[in-house]
Amino acid sequence: MIIASGTCYRPLMTESAVHPVDAGLPAGRLALLGLQHMSIMYAGSVAVPLIVGSALKLDPATIGLLVNADLLVAGIATLIQAVGIGKLLGIRLPVVAGATFTVVNPMILIASQYGLPAVYGAMLASGVFGLLIAKPFAKLIRFFPPLVTGTLLLVIGVSLLGPGAALIAGHDTTAADYAAPSHLGLAFGVLALLVLFTRVLRGFANQIGPLLALAIGLVAAIPMGLVHWDGLSAAGWFGLASPFHFGAPTFPIAAILSMCVVMLVTFTESTADMIAVGEITGRPPTDADLARGLATDGVSAVLGGVMNSFPDTAFAQNVGLVRMTGVRSRWVVAVTGGILVLMGLVPKVGAFIAAIPEPVIGGVAVVMFAMVAAVGVQNLRTVEFSGNHNTFVVAVALGVGLLPAFAPDIFKHFPAWLQTICGSSITVTAVLAFALNLLFNHLGRRREPDLLSAP
Repeated sequence: MIIASGTCYRPLMTESAVHPVDAGLPAGRLALLGLQHMSIMYAGSVAVPLIVGSALKLDPATIGLLVNADLLVAGIATLIQAVGIGKLLGIRLPVVAGATFTVVNPMILIASQYGLPAVYGAMLASGVFGLLIAKPFAKLIRFFPPLVTGTLLLVIGVSLLGPGAALIAGHDTTAADYAAPSHLGLAFGVLALLVLFTRVLRGFANQIGPLLALAIGLVAAIPMGLVHWDGLSAAGWFGLASPFHFGAPTFPIAAILSMCVVMLVTFTESTADMIAVGEITGRPPTDADLARGLATDGVSAVLGGVMNSFPDTAFAQNVGLVRMTGVRSRWVVAVTGGILVLMGLVPKVGAFIAAIPEPVIGGVAVVMFAMVAAVGVQNLRTVEFSGNHNTFVVAVALGVGLLPAFAPDIFKHFPAWLQTICGSSITVTAVLAFALNLLFNHLGRRREPDLLSAP
């Protein structure tokens, strides 16, 4: 059982030997908490098919099919992560899977050069590659100490604040309603409610504070003219693209290599998030646990290749939600997976959720994103910074890693395959933190005063 005290949550010992991660909850609570996780991740997940579909100039109906397929695959992956399949798949932690943003640029580049069948052929191949390397990759967990995971989580949280700001202010800075006071007022009003509920409410009401803030924000947005139900009436009751909707897959070598790089990046991001969830819930993942979790990412890419969807990763904003609410049960996330599957199969359900205005979602999302950064800071607090170069490692990884977040086109003249690596702050930080930790703490390690450490 979790008792709320302000914003802090502490587990109480009970007679039951069941770990809080495995503990069930009453059906009503499971439904509301699962819906809350879905509400937090929905906008980020559907953003990938919307961006890719728009960039490739696909018609609205086809983009809708991509969204449905995306939600379906994310739901299946989330269910597998939470429930598990024997000793093969699923980390069995409250991990929510969603489409990774790392795939956006490679998919657009591959589709422009080789066509969409090559995109999904390369995705299939990368999924098989992911399944093959999941276990060996998981063996590298000792090279992901708090120095690496803390730095990476900090950058994940900070870099996501850009998309969070876009939810609040708008995506087009030239639009007349960009950063409209009404939108900002709505978002910050939702944020103020979240602060109030977190401080005042107790027990279960405290745990669903984000969902309550979203619901009130939705109601407040209706008289403002920001809620549009047109999509709900137009959506069908059943809609799913047939497998290989764009034709039989093709397998250009360059496209496969690019998507395999995406898979490695996805594994790195998921590893940091899964380790963070393990620490938050009090069940740190073993090598075997991590291998099953990463293999599920590989399965999502295989399913994505068949069902015209996208590879999934562990969603950082939901890590932040677990930290904020203190709800550790993996069965809550299993409900989230079921809701996502339902939304993927029944477009009307997805259309209803899509009617929630972005400023409402953004008001809660920015806190969830920042919570991930806060978890990273917590990890870094456990790092020894005296007598070594760890301060230098963090400084370089942060300094260079955040460049794409503040200057998105800084690497635009690099070759396409290298843009896959350098175009994402998360990727750059992961590579640098991992490599610099190896260089300074494993290869010819020596202790000496860190010139950048505080006296």
